[in-house]
Amino acid sequence: MDLSPQTSNDISFDDFKKQILEDYKIAVLSRTCSLMGRKEVLTGKAKFGIFGDGKELPQLAMARSFKNGDFRSGYYRDQTFMMALDLLKPKDLFHALYATTDIEKEPMSAGRQMVGHFLTYSLNEDGSWRDLTQQKNSSADISCTAGQMPRLLGLAQASKIYRNLKNIDASKFSKNGNEVAWGTIGNASTSEGMFLETVNAGGVLQVPMVISIWDDDYGISVPPEYHATKEDISEMLSGFQRSDDQEGYEMFKVKGWDYTALMHTYENASDIAREEHVPVVIHVTELTQPQGHSSSGSHERYKSQERLQWEKEHDCNKKFREWILETGITTEEELKSIEKSISKEVRSAKKEAWAEYLAPHKTLKKTLTNLLDKVAAKSQNKSFITKLKNDLIAIEEPIKKELAVSARKAFRFLLGEDFQEKKELLEWTNTFLADTQPMYSKNLYSERPNRATNIPEVKPVYPENPEKVDGRIIIRDNFDKLFEKYPNTLIFGEDTGAIGDVNQGLEGLQKKYGKMRVADTGIRETSIIGQGTGMALRGLRPIAEIQYLDYIFYALATLTDDVACLRYRTFGKQKVPLIVRTRGHRLEGIWHSGSPMGALIHSLRGMYILSPRNMTQAAGFYNTLLKSDEPALVVESLNGYRLKEDRPTNLGELCTPIGVVETIKEGRDITLVSYGSTLRIVAQAVDELKEVGIDAEIIDAQTLLPFDIRHDTLKSVKKTNRLLVIDEDVPGGCSAYILSEILEIQGAYQFLDSAPQTLSAKAHRPAYGTDGDYFSKPNAEDVFERVYAIMHESDPENFPQLR
Repeated sequence: MDLSPQTSNDISFDDFKKQILEDYKIAVLSRTCSLMGRKEVLTGKAKFGIFGDGKELPQLAMARSFKNGDFRSGYYRDQTFMMALDLLKPKDLFHALYATTDIEKEPMSAGRQMVGHFLTYSLNEDGSWRDLTQQKNSSADISCTAGQMPRLLGLAQASKIYRNLKNIDASKFSKNGNEVAWGTIGNASTSEGMFLETVNAGGVLQVPMVISIWDDDYGISVPPEYHATKEDISEMLSGFQRSDDQEGYEMFKVKGWDYTALMHTYENASDIAREEHVPVVIHVTELTQPQGHSSSGSHERYKSQERLQWEKEHDCNKKFREWILETGITTEEELKSIEKSISKEVRSAKKEAWAEYLAPHKTLKKTLTNLLDKVAAKSQNKSFITKLKNDLIAIEEPIKKELAVSARKAFRFLLGEDFQEKKELLEWTNTFLADTQPMYSKNLYSERPNRATNIPEVKPVYPENPEKVDGRIIIRDNFDKLFEKYPNTLIFGEDTGAIGDVNQGLEGLQKKYGKMRVADTGIRETSIIGQGTGMALRGLRPIAEIQYLDYIFYALATLTDDVACLRYRTFGKQKVPLIVRTRGHRLEGIWHSGSPMGALIHSLRGMYILSPRNMTQAAGFYNTLLKSDEPALVVESLNGYRLKEDRPTNLGELCTPIGVVETIKEGRDITLVSYGSTLRIVAQAVDELKEVGIDAEIIDAQTLLPFDIRHDTLKSVKKTNRLLVIDEDVPGGCSAYILSEILEIQGAYQFLDSAPQTLSAKAHRPAYGTDGDYFSKPNAEDVFERVYAIMHESDPENFPQLR
């Protein structure tokens, strides 16, 4: 199918007719898939269905202007677009409905996401980048219907970077920055802050993105008066319209059932964005949603009869069909023939997908029932096991869960029995569970040889008499080395550029490397992360700076919904090597001294979370991350920039290992685990504990995700037999997570002579001032007294009660 943007003025009537009928076939194909897909949910074969019916025509227009190298950042209504580009087959859609775990059959996520979440593959089998300029690209969708907007900004900004920075190897990623990022969003979701923040940032940056707003009036059941001021997103955004003397957006408004107007609008939008690097908004109105929002409810409950009738009359496929007949392009008979053929094609695809989904399950079921039959014949509990077997036989269309339940329950009736058939069942069950679990769990982190936890440590090298410098100098000079070494690395954030960040860790680097590589942004954390996400998806190595750790919550939705789970939800077919730089822990006041590490750890599984105690360790983490290709959050110690450190001679080369703890002081009586700024408090207390005869060992966790993959903390506990974890998160936060890792994962509980404990900050946010800090967070006296109390409990004679 020729997808170049052509109109009736460009080609002969025969070619024009062919193009129109090809588009009509795709529109009917997509609609038929939607209708049959909903029925599969209602019959119970699928859990949930959400489809693109009612949006077919504008997506056909978008597909015709979409070129190799372009990127889509859309949402779950875009199935017609994907079909038009031959990136989605009907059978693929049904495999997604059934949650098939075979990536070859369900190429969008191997069953990890519901139907309607689309992507293309950015990586080769070995994890290296494909040539993205030779294919049409779709970033991986998420369900949150404005969540695709921040990423869109970065996908578009990458084109600007590639057009203007000539020393980057762009061979696989860009052809002179001519690529457009195409975003789609429903009209109701334009009320989200993510959308408005992204639109503002896109206008400021002047990047080549085209935002299509599919407007069917409703947001599930909520009509337009609740969504947009003046009930019209075009009017609401009119202030962004560019003029002769002011930059801004080019804006279009077009009816979603007007085929020729849609084609011309998208051609114009593509040309403007691609050639001028001007962002564009296309407000597509008068669309419909024939089946309602999703399979979870009926739109007849909230739409009036007048509205429902209007939707029937203005259905874009119906209007397209009428236009084809009115213009004499073809006959009623030919259209009916097309429709009949497509209906047969989709029914066949549905049937084949369901058969392919069930086939391995049926094979496994047959094997398992045979094993249960053999076991029952030998067991004292034959009747119970036979019932399990018969119940399984009665399930004509088994799923993996039912196989697992039957196999595992059988062992309850085999307690105390020992015979060969039981061993065979045990081997089958263990193999089945071991083979099946990764289908739902693998690729949370990279599984490639260059994964970050495999990057070897390179220790800092010091001269005989090292120079003492502020920590900020170390981090600054290390970034300088990295920008020299990696031309595709860039950093951006609030106050990052001109003043070299609020702590001068980038001092002078904008002047040296330019405003594109060391850039200032507005105060807009969500779109800062979005910039980094999109650029990382296009082969750049962005470092997105969030000024203070407490402000990261403004970007947390994008980090957790998009960045952290991208590798997982794409089954390893896309990667987003974004580094997020921030600073936190001790300072003063509620929003400048937070340490919400527990919240981040549990929100950002799929990213590395690193909390270096000083700037040398931080520098090493950045160096390690840039040798790998995984996302990470680096939390520098806010009160460490002015503290003196020995200056290494191998800045840019030293590598702090990820997932490895460091013992910074050995001891025999108790193991103290902490991280970041709190380590200085711990070290002070340990010096004071020496005076009363307590010799404590200090372990720097350094890496919170993952924590201590070598189990070095266990080795320490085996020696000291006592454990205290100290941090400045809230009770039950990061210290509780670390304790769980040491006790449950490493098994240290069996070597403890005293109850393991945590010492955290108070449950409230930290108060302002030096006294506020002292009474809100663990201090040296707290550490001293808690350790002393542990020692008193075990040896009250040598350590009498303190107070």
